[in-house]
Amino acid sequence: MMGEFTRVERKGRVATVHFDRGDKLNALSAAAMRELTEVARSFEDDLETSVVVLTGAAGHFSAGADLGDPEMVTRQSKGLLARRHAMKVGPDMCDAWERLEQVTICAVEGFCIGGGSALAASCDIRVAAKSAYFRLPEIPLGMNMSWHSNPRIVNLIGPARAKLFIILGEKLFAPKALEWGLVEEVTEDGQALHAALALAEKFGDLPPLPVRMSKQSIDMAAKALNPAVTFMDRDQFALTATSRDQQEAVNAFLEKRKPKFTGE
Repeated sequence: MMGEFTRVERKGRVATVHFDRGDKLNALSAAAMRELTEVARSFEDDLETSVVVLTGAAGHFSAGADLGDPEMVTRQSKGLLARRHAMKVGPDMCDAWERLEQVTICAVEGFCIGGGSALAASCDIRVAAKSAYFRLPEIPLGMNMSWHSNPRIVNLIGPARAKLFIILGEKLFAPKALEWGLVEEVTEDGQALHAALALAEKFGDLPPLPVRMSKQSIDMAAKALNPAVTFMDRDQFALTATSRDQQEAVNAFLEKRKPKFTGE
């Protein structure tokens, strides 16, 4: 199965989703996010697949949300209701991947930034190449982390490390991500997908019914309160987007200088 940005391969009870924007950034445009959402939803009635592996292309997972996407730029000129609705595309994508009954494994090479990290955190397991890194630049750019990601990251690495990772916006390389619990396996460069598929085969060899039920039981134990603490993160994002600090952060980034924040 092929889309504009995705290709799905199947082998036995394992399906592999290749995400490819056709460039070296693999950024998440609105159209790409909608397609990734639909790909995830296509597995909802699939009883033949036990594991879904998600990977990027061109040596990288994703540079995050495509801020140059014309659709995203255009939404800024719309009314608040329309902007708020348009901001559903990212969380809808992550939620669709998290809701799958199949075990989901994310194979990460290169960079995994912003929305890319949010998508990876929506999967059950992450396998990363040793030089890969994760980064959330939202707060240094004057925004808040949204897409229902904060509690997922807390589930994985705990509140203190989540504050370091989310708030400081610094690169978290795969070896430390393994130590912290953000990834479950680190491989040699170029081998993340191979290792993810080897792990997927182990899940695929098991009886599918108890695998699905066990995944759901574990998720409910760990994530039962997640929706209650993220229902307003779109509105928080919309609020920070109106601040002077957010504009100062963007201007400083473009001008390659240190920003001067005032809390306004």
